[in-house]
Amino acid sequence: MIRVSVPVRQAIARLILPVLIAASFGLMLLGKADTVIVERARVALTDLLVPVYGVLSRPVGAVRDAIEAVHGLARLHSENARLREENARLRRWYDVAMALEAENLALRAVLNAPAEPTPGFITARVVADTGTTYARSVLLFTGPRHAVTKGQVALDQNGLVGRVSEVGSRSARVLLVTDINSRIPVRIERTGARAILVGTNGPAPRLQHWSESAPPQPGDRVVTSAQAGAFPAGLPVGTVRAGPGGVIEVELAADLDRLTFVRLHDFGLSGILPPEQVVPPRRRGGS
Repeated sequence: MIRVSVPVRQAIARLILPVLIAASFGLMLLGKADTVIVERARVALTDLLVPVYGVLSRPVGAVRDAIEAVHGLARLHSENARLREENARLRRWYDVAMALEAENLALRAVLNAPAEPTPGFITARVVADTGTTYARSVLLFTGPRHAVTKGQVALDQNGLVGRVSEVGSRSARVLLVTDINSRIPVRIERTGARAILVGTNGPAPRLQHWSESAPPQPGDRVVTSAQAGAFPAGLPVGTVRAGPGGVIEVELAADLDRLTFVRLHDFGLSGILPPEQVVPPRRRGGS
């Protein structure tokens, strides 16, 4: 082992800092003077370190992939259990539906009842609403020579939308079930009790005038009633929910915020008077 005297060590310690400072300035000057050399050195160093980084990253990547695979298996297990439960529930409903269909066919055969005819309908596109006295309505483009008449029922793919309130030569207006002027006879499917669906200009209409002996409960399915001959029975409307302040509301099955196309059905009902049967109001002071 080489022994260095104390004065020599002190001299080296004093020279280290100036030497490092001078080397730093030298590297800075070299980088400013010839950037190509510095860039080549940096690229060469990167090329040397890339294999090292690759080797080091493989175990980390393998561990990360293994953890993700374990999490994926756990998610698949829970999803598989949920799908099995849903499949069993749908199977039970399928069995119930098949039994009801068989019972319906048997009753029709015994009663010699004819099958209900399929109502005719046309499909119309919803266009921009220009605004009328109705707060919640949509304007439809029907095209020329259409067969749309006032009072026809408008449905989307999920449920009731409203009724045709105005008809033009190329257009028609549908009064939505959420409009404050809308009054629709409905029936609570669970109890069979009748009620009135009243629009509020809000997102959900309310139920009124139901039977006190069979009050609606949250989750009850609401369908149209054939009272007054305005709607056919059994059209899906929505489900009962409790609104703010305990008000009984109906969460609509139809998506009124995303209406693009609606089906206008002609059920052959006369619950709304045609315009020629409406008596016009008299003018004040006139004959």
